[in-house]
Amino acid sequence: MHESRVASRYAKSLLELAKEQNVLDAVFADMELFTKVGEENPQLVRILKNPIITQDKKLGILTGLFKGKVHNLTLSIFDIITRKGREGYLFFIAKDFIAQYRALKGITTAEVVTSYTLTPEQRNSFIKIVQDATNNKVELIEKVDSDIIGGYILKIGDKQIDETIKSKLNRLKNKFTDNSYIAKY
Repeated sequence: MHESRVASRYAKSLLELAKEQNVLDAVFADMELFTKVGEENPQLVRILKNPIITQDKKLGILTGLFKGKVHNLTLSIFDIITRKGREGYLFFIAKDFIAQYRALKGITTAEVVTSYTLTPEQRNSFIKIVQDATNNKVELIEKVDSDIIGGYILKIGDKQIDETIKSKLNRLKNKFTDNSYIAKY
């Protein structure tokens, strides 16, 4: 079965179970923590996917890293998924859980890339743009990239608005190289 389908099914089950037990926000925080740890330590993700390392050792690593830091339901899910031999999907399950949680709560994640750090007024302006476009609460991720010279790139889901100076210069360059004023015979 493809990893996104596996992740989606486990994430949905975990979401429903967390709602049922009234610990949805706690499990969401745990999944964010797990995702952050996995992104900062890619060797953890590799260990979980490694078929040579036993499931007991993988569970021991997960328990050692997260016991006392996450809700008991999260530890139970780690245990169940590991015993079923699906621990290699844990990172994808956590990411999918986060996406499903945000959809349930009506939260849109948007990313803005600028060549400088945003001021509070600029941040609020971007949040308002996204709120008007989606009618959802907004979680804005800010990134700084000096290569874009100026302007911004705003990503909302699979849509992207590129208003950087670099892209505007490229569009202008393409217009000049078009030579539409020269008769073509």
